[in-house]
Amino acid sequence: MSWLKGEQDRREATVRGNKEMLELKGFLEEKEAKIALYEFLRHNITFTADLVLGVKLFPFQHMAIKSMFETDYFLGIWARGMSKSFTTGVFAALDAMLNQGVEIGILSKSFRQAKMIFRKIEDIANKPDAVLFRQCITKTSKSNDEWLMEIGASRIRALPLGDGEKLRGFRFHRIIIDEFALMPERIYNEVIVPFLAVVENPTQREDLFKLESRLMKENKMTEGERYIWPNNKLVALSSASYKFEYLYKLYTQFEHLITQSTQKDKASRCVMQYSYDCAPQQLYDQNLIHQAKATMSQSQFEREFGAIFTDDSSGYFKTSKMALCTVSDGDLPCVEVQGEPGSEYILAFDPSWSQTESSDDFAIQILKLNAETQKITLVHSYALSGASLKSHINYLLFCLENFNVVAICGDYNGGVQFMQACNESETFKRKKIKLQTIEVGLDKPEEYQNDLRSYKNQYNKGEYRYVILRKPTSNWIRQANELLQANLDHHRLYFASRAIDDFYLQQKRKKIPIADIKFLRTSEEAKQTSAAKMIDFIEHQSDMMDLTKNECALIQITTTAQGTQTFDLPSNLRRQTGPDKARKDSYSALVLANWMAKVYFDAQAHKPEDVIETFEPQFIM
Repeated sequence: MSWLKGEQDRREATVRGNKEMLELKGFLEEKEAKIALYEFLRHNITFTADLVLGVKLFPFQHMAIKSMFETDYFLGIWARGMSKSFTTGVFAALDAMLNQGVEIGILSKSFRQAKMIFRKIEDIANKPDAVLFRQCITKTSKSNDEWLMEIGASRIRALPLGDGEKLRGFRFHRIIIDEFALMPERIYNEVIVPFLAVVENPTQREDLFKLESRLMKENKMTEGERYIWPNNKLVALSSASYKFEYLYKLYTQFEHLITQSTQKDKASRCVMQYSYDCAPQQLYDQNLIHQAKATMSQSQFEREFGAIFTDDSSGYFKTSKMALCTVSDGDLPCVEVQGEPGSEYILAFDPSWSQTESSDDFAIQILKLNAETQKITLVHSYALSGASLKSHINYLLFCLENFNVVAICGDYNGGVQFMQACNESETFKRKKIKLQTIEVGLDKPEEYQNDLRSYKNQYNKGEYRYVILRKPTSNWIRQANELLQANLDHHRLYFASRAIDDFYLQQKRKKIPIADIKFLRTSEEAKQTSAAKMIDFIEHQSDMMDLTKNECALIQITTTAQGTQTFDLPSNLRRQTGPDKARKDSYSALVLANWMAKVYFDAQAHKPEDVIETFEPQFIM
């Protein structure tokens, strides 16, 4: 770890330090004593955290929280497991107490993640030693789209990211962002940056400025004695990301502004980059580190534990390519919880029968078709392990009833049994849905046109005869993966954007049976209201886009001595066990969906050969 002071302007300390405190002599009047106590608590963060919150800070946490207080922009690039959420929770609690009247906004990639930081503050308040802090909390409320804690005149809010309209309605003095790497660039520039430009107490500032100006005219003070108002703050923490992503751009900007001798603004900034080996030994389970080194790729370990930015993924499908094929936030198509009327969709599934959380995911991918451009966009995903067969059947039914599915492709291994289970279920029988397969090869290039003709002849959407159960032969696996790669190279396959602003509100207003859907492994969703669950469902779809891309990035290609190619996770990842193991089921379902889309497009464009008319005899009565 190195220390670089930089050349940026730094304000004088806002409070007296311990040295000045030691110079205080004699009896202090009550007001002066209160001010001195405040300054002592404000200057000695570790002591204050222990006294008021009942928590003991590690030295690196003290340094971080101290920097959060003293600078305008704090960027922490921390290794996984270094208590990012806890540290920011401690800062928010102390800041709200020690700087009365501040408005603190907690944002993250999802409302669920933002609520985790809020819960950290609640957990601190519930500690036996946090008596003083509990006495400071005057109100706590939780609605579907806002969690609020009032600490005297200060307020801490956790809000969903997608609802830009609601976000713009607040005027925050502090913005805390967890997992900044997943923060959309557009949200940061169009929503968060304007927050930071709105000053605190504008009326008081104007009145004081006029008073100071009058005093200077009367030679009672100098320009250098003007009161310096604190700026708004940004506190952002994240794991490291790729160098082509926005986080790295912001990181280099901060680094440049800190180290250059001439700054365009007067803001102060701090960048803290903590690798796992900077953490106290008590914080990390060394077995976890050894396991991570053994099971992760080098670049992944460097990003997640070394806090090092890397160039690109090392797998067959490059993360940089998939980033170029991701629809920009604010543009369409965005993720969808219900299909758009008049649009057509491809559905693919990779089944899993196990009900243990450490099993493979049951994965479903839904592609939105653009017949005019022959392009496709992933707009909806499902991946769940440990759920019952009934849950998977119900989710498939939800997809069929809420998306205009024109073709289905499933993995033959397990797909036959799953389709049979669907057709025999009371749910499908009640809805009078019976899925039927189309028996066709579509393997050999020389027979492809004849196979397309057979596909069209058997196809009947009204009778649900539109399912292909794909046998994963080695030849087909190679062709299907090469097709996926080609569609990424030529920008024929896209990943939907995050639903934000008007698009978010449109999705939120969709009338779907949200109470009947299970999409998370946790039991939390069962306790939520339908409105709160809907927010999680919308944000979950954005998470699923990231999950699919991450799984694709892990895939490596190997060739046997016989020339057979395999596409799979690296051997070290295949050995992983447990609920959080690496998986590839969303990738597999995407390969199926991408291939099925080509077949469907080709079938639509296929024209039957001209038929030669022949003589037909007729009987004459």
